[in-house]
Amino acid sequence: MAIASALVNATNRKTVHREVKAVPTNASVVLDEARRAGLLDGERTEHVSFRAPKALLDAAKRESGATKLTELGILALAMLAQPDPVAKFLRETSGKLGPDHQLEY
Repeated sequence: MAIASALVNATNRKTVHREVKAVPTNASVVLDEARRAGLLDGERTEHVSFRAPKALLDAAKRESGATKLTELGILALAMLAQPDPVAKFLRETSGKLGPDHQLEY
């Protein structure tokens, strides 16, 4: 399934959308959720620049299906911007058992 990825056009600083190759379902879901939450909307963008180990970048691109660093960066930020509902549930219920739960000895 092809997904639309927000990319920056450096000459006019507007967001443009273009089709990219299919990525794994989990990446598509993350980007779709970010899009529905309005996190990929608007024409204003920010430039992000940092250094990272090549092995980390290569592994992340391979696992995500991203072919460009911009795609990888947008996916990573989208994942961080939307907390995992399962992790939230586990944190909230940690150490709590139902009233009818019996531990076996």
